[in-house]
Amino acid sequence: QLEVAESGGGLVQSGGSLRLSCATSRDFLDRYDIGWFRQVPGKEYEGVACISNSAQGSPKYGDSVKGRFTISRDKDKNVVYLQMDSLKPEDSAIYYCGADAKYRSNGCLIPAGPVNVAYWGQGTQVTVSS
Repeated sequence: QLEVAESGGGLVQSGGSLRLSCATSRDFLDRYDIGWFRQVPGKEYEGVACISNSAQGSPKYGDSVKGRFTISRDKDKNVVYLQMDSLKPEDSAIYYCGADAKYRSNGCLIPAGPVNVAYWGQGTQVTVSS
């Protein structure tokens, strides 16, 4: 019955690491591009990363996380991961995973928020202390 569900958030010190998981329904990773976006409560959404449903995946990253975050997938397990390294206090947010149902001719689109995804979950809280 699962469609999209995030997990793996928690409290970590600045400079530390966390790995988030996005569990999806069967075949979602073949049918859809998957992306991550985040939100500080009361603030605007911010795109984080995306990975295509293509064989190569061709991940993309937002400027604020490039070089620190890595998106990957396990198609057999229907899971997309977001490995977050060198975390900063400004990375603190609720992180959401979403499935993009639109066809993209140039690979995946980093979702700017729910407007860019057909399915998204309840989110998982990441808190980075200084």
